[in-house]
Amino acid sequence: MKILMNSGVPIYQQIADNFRSEILEGKFEQGEYLPSIRGLAKELRISVITTIKAYELLAEEGLVTAVQGKGYYVNAQDGEMLKEQHTRKVEAALTEAIRFARIAKMSDKELQEMLTTLLSFEEE
Repeated sequence: MKILMNSGVPIYQQIADNFRSEILEGKFEQGEYLPSIRGLAKELRISVITTIKAYELLAEEGLVTAVQGKGYYVNAQDGEMLKEQHTRKVEAALTEAIRFARIAKMSDKELQEMLTTLLSFEEE
């Protein structure tokens, strides 16, 4: 896991974002435990409290569950929930792309053509 100390994004948020992506991409199976809090803190050279905050954020989102004395394990992921999570990410990325297109003074047609071109490269 890569953490950027000076990114402006809190470290706990970076950790949670990383695990969220890995869970939603299926890199962690249902019931699989996340790395231990102390082990991850040591590996990343950060505070245990920062790691706990990241894990608690994931628990609030329903992605993981805490088990006293064992750590945090990955919850079963509902297919519809996964689709919704990914849809929200796509919407956020497209909204940001539209914002940048407006700054660059691109027309809607130019933006649509760019998306069509990028989609055609993805299919190859």
